[in-house]
Amino acid sequence: MRLTLRADGAAPLDLVWERYSVPALWPGWAPQIRRVESSAERLAIGVTGTVFGVIPNIGASWEVVDYDESEHRWSWDVVAGPVRMHLDHRSESRIGGGTSTELIADGPAAAVLTYAPVARISLEGLVRPPKAQPAR
Repeated sequence: MRLTLRADGAAPLDLVWERYSVPALWPGWAPQIRRVESSAERLAIGVTGTVFGVIPNIGASWEVVDYDESEHRWSWDVVAGPVRMHLDHRSESRIGGGTSTELIADGPAAAVLTYAPVARISLEGLVRPPKAQPAR
């Protein structure tokens, strides 16, 4: 099954792209992610790792299979047990400011439909501007 999700928000494209490109930042905008292990600090084709969610010590292995910084798009294959999904990500500046981001999830219907609500929340967090720091 293939499903496309989109989210628009006020965060600038440079910030959204940085949040995507640095796996250590993923838990800051994706509430289902608790920790990430990665073979590199930044994404690139061939970078691999494991993403850990709410169940301790249970992770999903991943590999970046496409990455184009100039086009603000990347793809990865994610494997959790017998389930394999392919996820395509794209982001672009919106007219008037902010960013629009898109996720195309491709995999078994049960996995895609289970992941979709969590993915939507994550995409909304990705394009949300950073919280203002309180004045001291």
